[in-house]
Amino acid sequence: MDKKLAFILAAGISLLEPICCSAQTGVNDTTTILPDFLVIGKSRPDEEVIPAQHLDGKALEQLNSHNVADAIRYFSGVQIKDYGGVGGVKTVDMRSMGTNHLGVFYDGIQLGNAQNGQIDLGKYSLDNIEEISLYNGQKSDIFQSAKDFGSAGTIYIRTRHPKFRGKRRYNLNVTFRTGSFGLLNPSARFEYKISDRVSASVNAEYTFATGRYRFRYRKMFPDGTLAWDTTATRKNGDIHSFRAEAGVYGKIQGGRWYGKLYFYDSEKGIPGAIVNNVWKNSQRQWDRNLFVQGSWQKSLGDKWDLMANAKYARDHMRYLNPDTTLMYIDNKFRQDETYVSIAAKYEILRDWDISVAADWQWNALDASLVNFVMPQRHTLLTAVASAWRGHGFKAQGSILGTFVYDRSEIISDNTNLGTRHKRFHEFTPAIFLSWQPWESRQFNIRAFYKKIFRMPTFNDLYYTDIGNADLKPEYVSQYNVGFLYDFTFTNSIFESLHLSLDGYHNRITDKIIAVPKGTGQYRWMMMNIGKVRIFGLDFAASSEITLPAGISLNGRINYTFQKAMDYSDPSDNKDAAGTYKGQIAYIPIHSGSAVLGAYWWRLNLNYSFIYVGERWHNSSNIPVNHEQPWYTHDLSLAYSQPIGKTNLRTTLEINNLFNQQYEVICNYPMPGTNFKLIFQFDL
Repeated sequence: MDKKLAFILAAGISLLEPICCSAQTGVNDTTTILPDFLVIGKSRPDEEVIPAQHLDGKALEQLNSHNVADAIRYFSGVQIKDYGGVGGVKTVDMRSMGTNHLGVFYDGIQLGNAQNGQIDLGKYSLDNIEEISLYNGQKSDIFQSAKDFGSAGTIYIRTRHPKFRGKRRYNLNVTFRTGSFGLLNPSARFEYKISDRVSASVNAEYTFATGRYRFRYRKMFPDGTLAWDTTATRKNGDIHSFRAEAGVYGKIQGGRWYGKLYFYDSEKGIPGAIVNNVWKNSQRQWDRNLFVQGSWQKSLGDKWDLMANAKYARDHMRYLNPDTTLMYIDNKFRQDETYVSIAAKYEILRDWDISVAADWQWNALDASLVNFVMPQRHTLLTAVASAWRGHGFKAQGSILGTFVYDRSEIISDNTNLGTRHKRFHEFTPAIFLSWQPWESRQFNIRAFYKKIFRMPTFNDLYYTDIGNADLKPEYVSQYNVGFLYDFTFTNSIFESLHLSLDGYHNRITDKIIAVPKGTGQYRWMMMNIGKVRIFGLDFAASSEITLPAGISLNGRINYTFQKAMDYSDPSDNKDAAGTYKGQIAYIPIHSGSAVLGAYWWRLNLNYSFIYVGERWHNSSNIPVNHEQPWYTHDLSLAYSQPIGKTNLRTTLEINNLFNQQYEVICNYPMPGTNFKLIFQFDL
């Protein structure tokens, strides 16, 4: 490994600039006392080295979205796997690299799932979220935990932190949603100012829905003739869930800290796929997630910054399939995770910083499966990064060292035959560059390269009779080049224009896939035989317009082009059903979204559109595997009514306005036209 990579020049000096107030003594020697206020630093697009997308404030309010997964659909380069309904599982795939290559961070600390590596973003409501950011590669900030360097892409979810106006000591928000699918969704958030330096918040939410909706199911034979066309009701999609969060936030001299407790409990039906003329399934799933986490950050003089993070999580999951005609299943799983991190940054010169971070994580999984090996994993991550900027250039580089130790039992026929030990280590580099040719214009050219991998999950390695303990990690090499242009207009109805375009190429090797085990087709094993080559283009544009009579308009569009091809087996191209160079499953070649918002007086009208082009549910791109394009139109109208010192906001949402019948996943029909009525009360 080239030692110079540890000190690659980087740009991306801290984007959170403090606002300084200076006191001036005038002739009258008067003093003005300002009310309490909170300044929130925000990364400006022209300062970021790497491609980034943000949704916050009004942008989140515009979207007809209830959870994080629904909101992320409006980012370019993202594919959502949605199994339908209010409680359906929703996972995210970015730039076709796979869900497991995407890191999800909640208030700066990663959400984990050592069992299968997938984070169900449908569990995280927007009621307590202030901003969602998506980064390809990693953040333009070297002062971060080692884990932040460890994913091919990252989603950062920042929850609401208490903010108080004037002399207020508390805030209260009560929200109630109702609508289609028998939805009942009350939530409340209370914030309290304990002192000038310490505040606290509590947020709770309950969701109930029957999950029943009518849909039309229509299938065609490959020759174009109609197979069947029927209308039915989606059943067993009910959900009962409860989420609660509590946080304490503090400021110290030159720094800040917080502590958070999160709890989620749910029971839901799994409606399943519609196959073999089976229209109803009876599977159930119970989830219980608990984590407590905290962070501390402080500046030591003008040169040093220190940060420490810690987390403990325990997750329970039970899956029940009472259908004895197939196989009775009642499996229970329990995960434990402990995580600590420390990071330091030092300013070598005014425009040159270096950082060092070290993380340790322990994971354990227990299950009620027969002959389960009860795996444990210790992971140590160390990262060295450097950042520099000057004369319009910015650069950032890092090296991440990953050291993994797995321990599992060797069990056969309920007999413990000993212990298996497995060790792994790897160093992966990343480099990010940006150049602003003209100081007077917010035009940036940017590029990055990053090599990263993902460890096999516990299910990949140790799931009884399916896992393969000899699996190797799955590697990704990312290449990206693009530009960003921001323009602010003067003396015009146009206020701003934002344009960005990125082209990228990703190469995945040793991809972990399931293959038939032996001569039978009913038993499977995980293997490293996959290769994927991805060529893509992401485009984003947004603008704000001010019209006479106090009317304000804003809009944003995103477009993604992707050729994600399966290069696993060159010999598999002998006939039309071959998979070699076929578009991989569920990745559309063309996709995009548009959001338009209009504001006048106390009214807010929003329209959003999502388009997903043709796909295949198998790398064999033949007519029988073809999935039709789908699109939805959503509309919402909101009205705010001040009532004394309080405010009541009423919103009517209509989703899938034209009753599009579609499937995101084959044989999982999505809802048609549905509505939601929302009442928000702020005190």
